[in-house]
Amino acid sequence: MLNVVAAVIHNPQGQILIAQRPLHKHQGGLWEFSGGKIDEGETASQALVRELQEELGITATQYRPLLTVEHHYSDKSVRLSIFRVTAFDGEAHGAEGQPTRWVNPQDLESYPFPAANIPILKAAVLPDVYYITPEPHEVDGDLLAWLQSRVQAGMWLVLRAKSLSKSEYLTLAQQVAVLCLQRQASLLLHHHLELLECVPTAMGVHLPFSIASTVTKSAIKNKYLVISTHDAEELEQAWQLGADFVTLSPVQQTLSHPEQMAMGWSNFQTLVQQAKLPVYALGGMTHQDIQQAQQLGAQGVAGIRGLFEDTR
Repeated sequence: MLNVVAAVIHNPQGQILIAQRPLHKHQGGLWEFSGGKIDEGETASQALVRELQEELGITATQYRPLLTVEHHYSDKSVRLSIFRVTAFDGEAHGAEGQPTRWVNPQDLESYPFPAANIPILKAAVLPDVYYITPEPHEVDGDLLAWLQSRVQAGMWLVLRAKSLSKSEYLTLAQQVAVLCLQRQASLLLHHHLELLECVPTAMGVHLPFSIASTVTKSAIKNKYLVISTHDAEELEQAWQLGADFVTLSPVQQTLSHPEQMAMGWSNFQTLVQQAKLPVYALGGMTHQDIQQAQQLGAQGVAGIRGLFEDTR
């Protein structure tokens, strides 16, 4: 297994730096996130700083773990430790003669990347916070009206309404889809995979593990597949099923599931390090938990009550 470090580097304008691999190298001509091999005796963060200095002429000053990915090519296997770099000294350029380019996140899909980079491409555009709506009966008045004062630009929102019939859910989902489109937010359906065709602007679907285990990514086509997970076995199966990212819960005790034992941050970190796709911490999360979750390798936090309280 080849251990490699890679960096998703952001500039103040929100763009991401990519570089083109030399034609004579493995996967030559494809675009990639800068990085390289972790030397013996080197930590991943030490390799990150060294590689960016060598390849781009910059010194990373603010960075955090983003994702760990394993990929098996026909001729080699690689383990990628990916960091998100948000500040650096120097001016990034192809110090080894490689072409580099600052790209808007939504344009990354226009560039050909090695297969091992696909999870990184997903993680690069995901938000720090993943919002899940309360059940309609858990809010004062109408859920659509409740969301009017809370949906904001850039928000990723899962419409969770298990108490509604399928037809009732579809009606509400179509209404929330209009709101999300107006606010430039992203909507994901919950549970009802078959309704994706009826809500064409929905980004994808979030499935409980019990349902997701019977579905493959091919049924989702070009939409996001998100799966709820709770342990190492479910994390591995979610990856095998082709999930784009997962929630992992419960990290802390919650009011909605008081019977479930919280795993705590230490166990959460152990599980995240084993995951091969982006993970959101779920269970008792607030905005104050984002940094903690990310320092442990998570994409960010997900939740209902504690997150929506700060959006009004």
